[in-house]
Amino acid sequence: MATELDQMKGFTIIVADTGDFEAIGKYKPTDATTNPSLIYAASNMDAYQDLVQEAIENAKNKGGSFDEQLTNAVDNVYVKFGCEILKIIPGRVSTEVDARMSFDKDAMIKKALKLIELYAAEGIGKERILIKLSSTWEGVEAARVLEKDHGIHCNMTLLFNFHQAVACAEAKVTLISPFVGRIYDWYVKNTDQKSYTMLEDPGVISVTKIYNYYKKFGHKTVVMGASFRNTDQIKGLAGCDLLTISPTLLQKLSDSSEAVKQQLAEKKAKLQDIEKVEVNENIFRYEMNEDAMATEKLAEGIRKFAADAVKLEKEFKKRLQS
Repeated sequence: MATELDQMKGFTIIVADTGDFEAIGKYKPTDATTNPSLIYAASNMDAYQDLVQEAIENAKNKGGSFDEQLTNAVDNVYVKFGCEILKIIPGRVSTEVDARMSFDKDAMIKKALKLIELYAAEGIGKERILIKLSSTWEGVEAARVLEKDHGIHCNMTLLFNFHQAVACAEAKVTLISPFVGRIYDWYVKNTDQKSYTMLEDPGVISVTKIYNYYKKFGHKTVVMGASFRNTDQIKGLAGCDLLTISPTLLQKLSDSSEAVKQQLAEKKAKLQDIEKVEVNENIFRYEMNEDAMATEKLAEGIRKFAADAVKLEKEFKKRLQS
């Protein structure tokens, strides 16, 4: 029988959640996604030092103040990694806007336009890029502008709440990345239940609800489950539009040949008895306030991505100074 990974590829577009080119080449995903944590880790690997140095030299050659050079070096390394990834995969790569901008709509738009411009200078069209934005209200509104006015495809990350997902769909963003594993983590930490069966996992339930809602009401935004802790969470979402998976879990799926059953399907979703909802800013903020898990995990995620962005900047500051 085919491996679990090959079976999954029959139901779902598989995305590699890594900045490691070797891992991407090994598992042959359609798309790839990165974030500050992954880029920081990859930029410290010996194999990628030439690429990092090229990004720094490009920033130096462009000139400007030290802070401008530092910003340009970091932006360059994101794009350099993205370009290398696109040589390996047939689809798109996600490149993240600095999480420290998560509550500044205009800053997110400006950074996204710069990243797309840097990709264009490397000969990469915007159709192969997904700009990752935090799923704050300001992030959703930035994505609305980028999609509508600039034709830039967006990937809404750090998504934990149903109303976040509805807001993204109503803004007509290209893709959302609900974080399955981090939802699971919160429930394990904050409730008496410490383990779940595949389809009772709270992260799996959350993404299934969003997927069914999108398909029921014809939303074009696609769902990419993310942040998995085990292969059961992945198999529980077999049939989801996309799933972004770490190399460790891709290997586990490759090592097993147990039968995988499709769990999500558009036809099945359309038969669901689901009530349509609408989301404006007031509803968005209130529903997030009512959802302790989503509020805590969104804030924590922004803090962690911001901390990794700072670590990357500190590393580049040393290299620029030397």
